[in-house]
Amino acid sequence: MNTIRPSVARVATACRTLIDARWFTVASFTVIVINAAVLGLETYDGAHRAAADVLRVVEYGCIVCFAVELLVRFGAQLPAPQAFFRDAWNLFDLFILLSPLLPGVRENVTVLRMLRLARIVRTFRLFPSLRVILVGIRRSLPGLGSFLLVTVLLLYGYAMLGWMMFADANPARYGTVGQAMLTLFLLLSLDGITDTLQTGRAVTEWAVLYYVSYMVAACFLLTNLLVGVVLNALQDAHQEERDTANAALAPTEDPAEDPAEDPADDPVGRPGDATVAAQLASLRAAVDALEQHLARQAATDPAGPVPRQPSPVGDASG
Repeated sequence: MNTIRPSVARVATACRTLIDARWFTVASFTVIVINAAVLGLETYDGAHRAAADVLRVVEYGCIVCFAVELLVRFGAQLPAPQAFFRDAWNLFDLFILLSPLLPGVRENVTVLRMLRLARIVRTFRLFPSLRVILVGIRRSLPGLGSFLLVTVLLLYGYAMLGWMMFADANPARYGTVGQAMLTLFLLLSLDGITDTLQTGRAVTEWAVLYYVSYMVAACFLLTNLLVGVVLNALQDAHQEERDTANAALAPTEDPAEDPAEDPADDPVGRPGDATVAAQLASLRAAVDALEQHLARQAATDPAGPVPRQPSPVGDASG
């Protein structure tokens, strides 16, 4: 077991280094573009008849490249293989790569082409900016549901008013509430609003108030509301991507090395300070003992007391 663990760690490190390399991302994106180009060339009968074998070989080469990329990503998770299957993108790649081998799928040409087309979606996993857009779209779905409900209610109310005002004069566009809703939906782009307003004024002068209020409520307010919902979701997705990147780059902290819990940082009970204090006390005691010895020697010496020289150690200790 001890001989396998270092080798697994080396393989995982090499795979992670390969995934983080810029050229690996560019190569993966190039393969996706080539696969999409092959899929597009097959729609031209002349190109398909002239180079069917070449296109098939190129497609198989793209599949091999996708499989190698997936193996590299799995190798990066060798110390914890279950993490590979917790990534939704890895599961998506596995489904796209293995689903053509399933019975009932490989015989269906339409399903196979849709699966091959779905490989283009893998571009989102290669670039963080594209992932932010995809996550933002997913996060905006609840808000878009409320927005669509408000839009339907507004269109229905104005469609009923339009049916009452223009059903007899313009039955092709306002003959039923469904036709009126379709007409108002097409007017959200303000395409042909001038001609529509002039046609409505020929029927009733209330058409000016009807269409102006509709433009303000539907075309301006609802459009700005939609932009606000999407921008708010994109901002949240961008912040989530930034937090994930910061968490991945942040170093792991060891509780044993926490400065708050390190006794060496205690200004009262530092072991280093205690050792220095003990040494100074021993040195001071030695200096006092030497002074006493010199005093006794001076008292017994007939030549008189010896002048006391200042001790640099004693001065420093005092």
